[in-house]
Amino acid sequence: MTREERKAKREEKKRKKAEELDTETTVADMNVEGFSWYDPNKKKNAGQPVKVTRKEYWAMVRGAFAAMLPVLGCIVAGGLLVALLAYTWLS
Repeated sequence: MTREERKAKREEKKRKKAEELDTETTVADMNVEGFSWYDPNKKKNAGQPVKVTRKEYWAMVRGAFAAMLPVLGCIVAGGLLVALLAYTWLS
């Protein structure tokens, strides 16, 4: 396989990825009054429920717990450290 063929293959892969990109889903509406790009005529699509499969739901739950786990670990470690220091100080 020549360099040109590999380059063409990479560009084709990038093009396919760009075509699959979802540009319609709004995560946070940035059409806020006071900004220079504010458009009062733009319709709001608030309140539209999102269809989530059971597998996606549990993936989100696992992700949320994975994000909270380091904070919980620090809290528990801090509590144990305080208890250990109090035990050694008071004994």
